Amino acid sequence: MLNNNNLVSAFKRYDFSFFGIACGIFLVGIINLYSATHATTRDVAEGLYLTQVMWFFLSAAIGVFVSFINTKTWHRLSYFAYAFVCIILIAVLILGHSSMGAQRWISIAGVRFQPSEITKLAVVMCLARWFSRLQNDRETGLKDLIIPFLIAMLPALLIIVQPDLGTGMLVIVISFFMAFYRKLKWQSLAIIAMIVIVSGSAMYKFGLKEYQRKRIVTFLDPSADAKGSGYNAIQSKIAIGSGQFFGKGFRKSSQASLNYLPENHTDFVFAIFNEEHGFFGSLLLISLYLILFYRFLWLSTSVNKFFDSLLVIGMLGIFIAHTLINMAMVTGLMPIVGIPLPFMSFGGSSLVTLFVCIGIATQISNSRNLF
Repeated sequence: MLNNNNLVSAFKRYDFSFFGIACGIFLVGIINLYSATHATTRDVAEGLYLTQVMWFFLSAAIGVFVSFINTKTWHRLSYFAYAFVCIILIAVLILGHSSMGAQRWISIAGVRFQPSEITKLAVVMCLARWFSRLQNDRETGLKDLIIPFLIAMLPALLIIVQPDLGTGMLVIVISFFMAFYRKLKWQSLAIIAMIVIVSGSAMYKFGLKEYQRKRIVTFLDPSADAKGSGYNAIQSKIAIGSGQFFGKGFRKSSQASLNYLPENHTDFVFAIFNEEHGFFGSLLLISLYLILFYRFLWLSTSVNKFFDSLLVIGMLGIFIAHTLINMAMVTGLMPIVGIPLPFMSFGGSSLVTLFVCIGIATQISNSRNLF
């Protein structure tokens, strides 16, 4: 049991930076969520707002609890966590709840949860343990990537068939992010690039459904189907452009108040934020994300254990991939794939996963000061 001196010592070495930045972004996000939904019916708006606040307190509490769990535990449980999420993803396909043509949710004690969100972290943990088996200074060749590729592909395919192509591809992107950090040979990188190009072309012709191919065509020319598949992309860019430098002001988004932009509380929260706060406000928000990225990057180079470093890099990959893809999506630089913006988009499953990452990063940072 900790005495007062131990508690004071633990408090002094506790790294509050990760939670501080995350809570700062969430505060911006919850204000933006309130503004984006104020034009809907009062019951719906209050329901979304209060639900997100409840998920925040639950997620933050879980994150704080996780911050006191030694990373040796995550190393020991990494393969079990990976096996568990694969089983849950299979259960989703059999027993999961369907919504908007996709079967992505499962009910746990009456609460709907999206297992694909926590899958990203489980894959990161599993890959961190696998890569840490190799010598730190040895470059990674193609043979070394066979097992990691299979580790990432199994849950990715289970997610893609839900169907959720965006999240499934995100799992693969995060795994490549970790492989690059693991000193991937340039020859291997060139071969992987060729494989991606060939497989991407084949997937476009034979693997994608009609609506998924239409998203790519719409990305290239949204005006080709302005009232159909290109509608969201066009309205999103209108919202961003109309914000100009300082924005229209809080609760003055025409796209939100007139319901021109669907999913303005999930996929397109950044477009509404741009419209209300303009380029200047968006620059401040992006700065918060960059500070968070920097803290993860700094932490990855400040730890002694290679597993911890890989784990931090994998979690950094989760945050960077989500942020860049969502912002690129709403600004018309990428096809719309339905990736949430960390701490800004509505959604409990995503919030829990992100705060677990924050808790693990905090624990790793705290452990640096023990010796």
